[in-house]
Amino acid sequence: MKIIEEFKAFAMKGNVVDMAIGIIIGAAFGGVVTSLVTDVLTPPIGALIGGIDFSAFAIKLSNPLNGSNPVEILYGKFLNAVFNFFIAALAVFILVKAMNRLKKKVETAPDTVQMPSEEVVLLTQIRDLLSKK
Repeated sequence: MKIIEEFKAFAMKGNVVDMAIGIIIGAAFGGVVTSLVTDVLTPPIGALIGGIDFSAFAIKLSNPLNGSNPVEILYGKFLNAVFNFFIAALAVFILVKAMNRLKKKVETAPDTVQMPSEEVVLLTQIRDLLSKK
């Protein structure tokens, strides 16, 4: 029973929960980026190039053992994966840059108006008393 309690304490730590949330959001974000690349970005790029579908790019190699079934190297799908990576990296870069900017604003914002120290207050009172004489 002690091992179950230790595991429960470990699993409920903030770092583990934060990591799990990050993985779930990352997986969902990956799906969004994949759809953005395959459904939104590559069709116009293909149209500009001449109506080419990147995912259909392949090199067919004849199979010497079985001449009827050629082997395909699907480099078009690889190009889509590379586009996915660069778009995801760009999105993460922009997100981190924005978070750093917000963090810097919070750090540089003045906390409160600082009250003068006791010495300054006493010296000010002494000055005022001397000026009245």
